[in-house]
Amino acid sequence: MAGVALGLFGAARHLRPAPYGDRLLPHAQGEWAARAQGAAVVGYDSRTGAPRWRYARAGHRPVAVVPTRGEAIALWDDGLLTDTDGRTVRWHRALPDAAEWLPAQGGTGVLRPLGRGILAVVAPRRVTAYRTADGDLRWVLPARKGCAFRPEGAVRRGTALLLAQPCADAAWTGQLVALDDLGRIAPDRTPLGNDLPGPRPRHLDAGKPLARPR
Repeated sequence: MAGVALGLFGAARHLRPAPYGDRLLPHAQGEWAARAQGAAVVGYDSRTGAPRWRYARAGHRPVAVVPTRGEAIALWDDGLLTDTDGRTVRWHRALPDAAEWLPAQGGTGVLRPLGRGILAVVAPRRVTAYRTADGDLRWVLPARKGCAFRPEGAVRRGTALLLAQPCADAAWTGQLVALDDLGRIAPDRTPLGNDLPGPRPRHLDAGKPLARPR
């Protein structure tokens, strides 16, 4: 009976729907390049152009895809941000207020790699930056009151991204914002670091009691 119960439990796990409607047909060995094709993100062999993997979400389609060191980050029409390496879907993040701007925007210029493992997602009301390694939210830059960012109006200048922020009551210099992986570029800024957290020192490990002196 125990064996039957375990078998039924395993079958039930396989029958459960994938989270977020994920449907990934994995096969990602070798180099590939990814792009949106219809309702899916498809990874193509870099040498032959043959399809290597396919990632879709039930009832949704990708509106923008950017590559990041052997991974593909996609923005979907429901405002979900996903990262896949062609073998697994590594993380999901839901963008705030996407229903208010994404249908009209269509994803053009929204995904902006900033280097050093950081991706900026440019929406009219804010810029949100995520660490591509794990999807961790690193910083948020809101647009000035009465202004709005233009995702399609951005230009690269070295390591900086110059982003348009049209305002009716500001000089042209106030309608451009310079960003890098640490956030808005400004004098004397003290940004947070974006590296992955390292292992804690053993003497700070609260799970292990300190040894008593003899």
